[in-house]
Amino acid sequence: MDEDFLLGSETARRLYHEHAKPQPIIDYHCHLNPREIWENRTYRDLAEVWLGGDHYKWRAMRANGVDERYVTGDADGYEKFLAYARTLPQALGNPLYHWSHLELKRYFGIEEPLNERTAPSIWERANRLIREGGFGARDLIKKSNVEVICTTDDPADSLEYHLKLKEDRSFRTKVLPSFRPDKALELNRPGFAEYIRRLGLAAGIPIRTYDDLLAALKGRIDFFHEAGCRVSDHALDVVVYEDASDAEAAAAFSEALEGRTASDEAERKYKTHLLIFLGREYAARGWAMQYHMNAQRNNNSRRMAELGPDTGFDSIGDTAIARPLARLLDALDRENALPKTILYSLHPGHNPIVASMIGNFQGGGIPGKIQFGSAWWFNDTKEGMIAQLKTLADMGLLGRFIGMLTDSRSFLSYTRHEYFRRILCNLIGEWAENGEVPDDMEMLGGIVENISYRNAKEYFGFDNVG
Repeated sequence: MDEDFLLGSETARRLYHEHAKPQPIIDYHCHLNPREIWENRTYRDLAEVWLGGDHYKWRAMRANGVDERYVTGDADGYEKFLAYARTLPQALGNPLYHWSHLELKRYFGIEEPLNERTAPSIWERANRLIREGGFGARDLIKKSNVEVICTTDDPADSLEYHLKLKEDRSFRTKVLPSFRPDKALELNRPGFAEYIRRLGLAAGIPIRTYDDLLAALKGRIDFFHEAGCRVSDHALDVVVYEDASDAEAAAAFSEALEGRTASDEAERKYKTHLLIFLGREYAARGWAMQYHMNAQRNNNSRRMAELGPDTGFDSIGDTAIARPLARLLDALDRENALPKTILYSLHPGHNPIVASMIGNFQGGGIPGKIQFGSAWWFNDTKEGMIAQLKTLADMGLLGRFIGMLTDSRSFLSYTRHEYFRRILCNLIGEWAENGEVPDDMEMLGGIVENISYRNAKEYFGFDNVG
């Protein structure tokens, strides 16, 4: 993994080193904890900063037969690190193999492969650097040249730490909230009524009716906007559309507040009605809207009961998206209220569906208004990224793509942007070497810089956020 890693041609190498590598990072979707950024959280050892909260690594360790005690349990840091060191050599072809070694190289200057034999030396060297300082959350962000971070935040959140960071002029990276109202949409999920009560407290509005809910959400959107939010996010594990009147949505909401389970049809109507309302509000404020579709979550009920969500027991879903997604976007477009929208499907077979769908709703004077989002979660592999880039290029405008995000809970994950940029430059370099695109470094370099940085900067308008 030298400096020309994944760069198979002279053109690719020039594109990466001269154009992609120098660009700052705009991480417009992640799951970092804003409190940890505010406090500049520090770490005891390599295991805590590297393995804590990283369900990608946890899944690999479980697949290698590692007992849960050494994954999420009470084993000490070195025991967990050693278990991962024994696992990594088995992960050839998995992006974890590349990511892990890029993380060791970029943050710790460690270049040899990690395995059981090298683990003791790597553990000692990395921990020596951690003890010397400069490995807090803010330090890692600065080292990674990150300009903007968008965390993922519930409408009921106080945004306390975002507001503190906004006033801290000593930290130059903008840390902005994203609005993720999933809990308000999932009316049949356990705890819905309690969540609505909590949302009402945050909004200062007792929520007794559906109209109260809409008023509370609108108030929270205004609050988020003032805090710098310019993007929403929705986990649409199953995409639905069902025409609904105000009264039908209100009836389903009242039923759920009373603790009753809404029918499938009533749930679809409620979700459709609320998603359209939210889309209008986003469009009115110039926000971008993200739909993350087709994750199948919490498949292992025993582990869910033991460990909770987001611990590595999710996978790819296979529900149909084309018709309900088209109707949902069209409902907003008919009102000229469709916001900038980024579509991701976890199902790689949906790549052509998403890439063709975005072409139906472009325009409005916004380049790339509707985006085919970067290869996500199980697809942010080398081959998954290439497939997404090629499909977008086949059916749309690759040059308007807003590029990569980390979608991570780890402060060491920014090497994923490097990984993506190398893959992008190699692909375009290959096209140039084959004579499929002009050998025009000014043009190709500009496109690489745009995809790596400038397109996202312009698309979200973060420069206008105080």
